[in-house]
Amino acid sequence: MSKFIQLHLLTSYPPSNPNRDDLGRPKTARMGGVDRLRISSQSLKRAWRTSDVCMDKLTGNTGIRTKHIGDEVYKRLVTGEINEKKAMKWAGVIASQFGKLKKDSVEIEQLVHVSKEELELVYALVDKLIVENRDPENNELKFLRNKVNSVDIALFGRMLASSPEKNIEAAAQVAHAISVNQIVIEDDYFTAVDDLNSKENAGASHISEAGFSSGVFYIYICINKTLLIENLNGNIDLANAAIQAYIEAALTVAPSGKQNSYANRVRASYSLVEIGNQQPRSLSVAFLDPVTEKNQLEASINRIATQKENMDRVYGPCSEADYSFNVCTGTGSMADLLAFSCK
Repeated sequence: MSKFIQLHLLTSYPPSNPNRDDLGRPKTARMGGVDRLRISSQSLKRAWRTSDVCMDKLTGNTGIRTKHIGDEVYKRLVTGEINEKKAMKWAGVIASQFGKLKKDSVEIEQLVHVSKEELELVYALVDKLIVENRDPENNELKFLRNKVNSVDIALFGRMLASSPEKNIEAAAQVAHAISVNQIVIEDDYFTAVDDLNSKENAGASHISEAGFSSGVFYIYICINKTLLIENLNGNIDLANAAIQAYIEAALTVAPSGKQNSYANRVRASYSLVEIGNQQPRSLSVAFLDPVTEKNQLEASINRIATQKENMDRVYGPCSEADYSFNVCTGTGSMADLLAFSCK
């Protein structure tokens, strides 16, 4: 079994704005002396984690990310006819097992990833407290945080500054997607007309503008399969299912920002997966010089192949085996790539 699984994707986005900055414009980064489009790793991971692909294929093995465990516990206690004062106290004690609470609140200060098993333990304890009408005991509270079988937590980790002993190291690393080409952000000036306007009151009822751009994105993902299996308590079958589900999501699911305006329903046009025990490495250096050829996909695929070959020549083989598909030439398949990734 290989320790590392590395995935290199090329995905072409038409004019769109899938991941916005604080001004509502496409995120960018400067690389090789020119401006590139960027999609943050956080945006990519959320899109994949919440996708139908992962929800369907990993039913019952995913968690939730929330600040509102205490609010849910409070509502359940009040519904169980526990008075509001007690319910607030107990909800705070239980929620504090998952993170530091906001002042005078049962809401946790930071988003925390909670597994299905942990939620079941919380609700079981709440129901027991309702029946017995008593405070939760310390020995009950300490068992609320348990070893998890939630693949999203096992892959992307969990960090609690207030409870470092409960941290889980991420088994997957996702780089920010970066366009291989230099970009210019354009402005879409648009108006909206009121359908009930009269002839005397003709004209736009709303005027605004929105930024957009297009590009071919290089996306790099590295999964430490050994750590993933460890995070999933030795469950190899679940680890393989998680790897295949998330790779399929990475190939087929895009962040949904401004989706209704631009319909950027994209899939990867090229994918290379490498497996082995060698130290991982990105191939992003292939795009330090922006791609300027008319056929950006073909040029980008050639650059990846050249960079991989050159690194292997200098360092020795950087992986033990690889597999790729290419939509442009119709070679390879997603099914074979998913199967290969779990060898």
